[in-house]
Amino acid sequence: MGEFRDEAVRSVRMAQGYLCPGSGKTVRVRIAGEKAYLTIKGPSYDGGLSRFEWEKEISIEDARALLTLAEDSIIDKTRYYIPSDDGRHTWEVDEFYGDNEGLVVAEIELLSAVDTFPKPSWLGEEVTGDRRYYNAQLTRNPYKNWK
Repeated sequence: MGEFRDEAVRSVRMAQGYLCPGSGKTVRVRIAGEKAYLTIKGPSYDGGLSRFEWEKEISIEDARALLTLAEDSIIDKTRYYIPSDDGRHTWEVDEFYGDNEGLVVAEIELLSAVDTFPKPSWLGEEVTGDRRYYNAQLTRNPYKNWK
């Protein structure tokens, strides 16, 4: 997996941390380039395919302050945006750094659980529903510990 970079239409460096972990719900603070967001996600259902999500843009200053409250480590990654071959979806491919160096995860947002999409040649194994790959889990059990 690496050829994906050539297909990216844009990329952005991200830092994100999690507040109040362990409840099955997620409160995330993210700085993505020149923007920042506070996101609340409900528990996952449908085998990890979907969950409620609320997001609000906040100031970079507020995000930096909130990141000081983050539990565990801060996720550092670059996200690449890659249009699918059918033009109906966008792949988001995250390349991780720091304690998660070497991990690359691709995600596609579907219109429904039965939506179909073409799989690019660079796509690796299916990990949907494997909690180890959730960003909130990567702050507690980083990729470097998996080996």
